[in-house]
Amino acid sequence: MDQHIGLDVSLKDTSVSVRQDGKRIWRGKCASDPKLLAEVIRKRAPNAKRVVFETGPLSVWFFHALTAEGLPAICIDARHAKAALDMAANKTDANDADGLAHLAEVGFYREVRVKGFDSMLMRTLIAARRQLMKMRVQMSNQIRGLMKTFGLVVPKGAGSVFDRNVISLLEGEDNLARIILPLLKAWGDIRLRVAELTKQLVAMAGADQRCRLLTSVPGVGTVTATAFAAAVEDSINFKNSRAVGAWVGLTPKRYQSGEVDYEGHISRRGDAKLRTLLYEAASVILNRSTETNALRTWALALKERLGFKRAAVALARKLAVIMHAMLKTGELFDPNAGAAAPT
Repeated sequence: MDQHIGLDVSLKDTSVSVRQDGKRIWRGKCASDPKLLAEVIRKRAPNAKRVVFETGPLSVWFFHALTAEGLPAICIDARHAKAALDMAANKTDANDADGLAHLAEVGFYREVRVKGFDSMLMRTLIAARRQLMKMRVQMSNQIRGLMKTFGLVVPKGAGSVFDRNVISLLEGEDNLARIILPLLKAWGDIRLRVAELTKQLVAMAGADQRCRLLTSVPGVGTVTATAFAAAVEDSINFKNSRAVGAWVGLTPKRYQSGEVDYEGHISRRGDAKLRTLLYEAASVILNRSTETNALRTWALALKERLGFKRAAVALARKLAVIMHAMLKTGELFDPNAGAAAPT
């Protein structure tokens, strides 16, 4: 008989529940190691049909490791699972594992696509670079704020200009310099690390045909193209290009009940960082780009009618649709056909 397994995964331990013929036949705990879990599952559920666990920090590792062990691993959407798991009288790891096993048995779940390690490596590089850039800005702002207390206002400027301005203002201020210069050195080290990761990102994008294709879109740079390629992976992962806009969270939410029926703000579901990058690309097209093409003409007309924010969101959604269509066809961006893309 088929057995269905639910795994409630945490960093240290994983609760396991096994169901068969509508009843729980075993449950227990195991260290959060896919190899150890595979041994437990093979022992307790030799006829495993589904091994279900929720999306989380360890889901990519667990999915690929359990699949490599020959187990039918399925990662399901945590938001959908929550509604069923909240039905339990007591919130415990064991009860959550029981609930997941029950969902696996009845088939009431939404399976999510788990990214490959290559895509996760690209996303990790982008995230690490973004974090260092944020730290660099925070460090420079901290230096500016500390020096203002002593009447030393650092002029506007970034990079080496900022470094020279700080050193110049600290001349004759030996006591303050002993405090600020270590911060300035740390800022400089972070700046160098950002440059190193940027070189890696450019090299990675240059070696990827998808990224080279996507950067032909106006306003889409290396970071946005790499983030989009890593998130989508393959165009066949979506049934059509229009679905990408909803997947990134750029489509309006709808509420309908009885005679009440209205559309609200965008859902903001999915990859928040990718959504931000697409919005930034749309802002570049609307505010900075001087290139004349059908896509920008359409966006500027929308801006005049609806205002900047709504136009930028609509353009970001259209960019997601166009970029997916480009991955699907393998064609470069057509300046004359951009506005004809579906939204």
